[in-house]
Amino acid sequence: ALMHDPPLLFLDEPTIGLDVVAKERIRQFIMHINRERGTTVILTTHDLADVEKLCRRVMIIDRGRLLFDGQLETLRTRFGGKRELVVDMAEAYDAVEVEGATVVARENGRVTYQFERETITASTLIGRLSARYRIRDLEVREPDIEGTVRRIYEERLLA
Repeated sequence: ALMHDPPLLFLDEPTIGLDVVAKERIRQFIMHINRERGTTVILTTHDLADVEKLCRRVMIIDRGRLLFDGQLETLRTRFGGKRELVVDMAEAYDAVEVEGATVVARENGRVTYQFERETITASTLIGRLSARYRIRDLEVREPDIEGTVRRIYEERLLA
């Protein structure tokens, strides 16, 4: 399919059934031909890890109807739901609440907060936490693409 350097390449489930090493090699190759040869790749897949690693633009189709056509980041922002901030506290605290976020998990000094992107920025939330608590480490987690797409279908957000 690539012998004549096509400007457009259609791939249907290119990593289905492959082990993790082979999947990564295929993904690297797809990125290479896109970047180095300028080949446009249209990928149809149910493997949302492929989408996350390979795609900037996504289209969601349901029963032959186009529900979404846009940037992957736009999909995350509009439909991803709550972000998470995972904080490893430097000390033990009885109360770890902070305005703008909800505590959803707490174990061994690690606290997981959920927050709405539209309500508060990660930077503001981190600032509020830093002002009240000693923090050893932290991580901001974006909603994963699988959860976002599941939410779109289950809640019929694009119907």
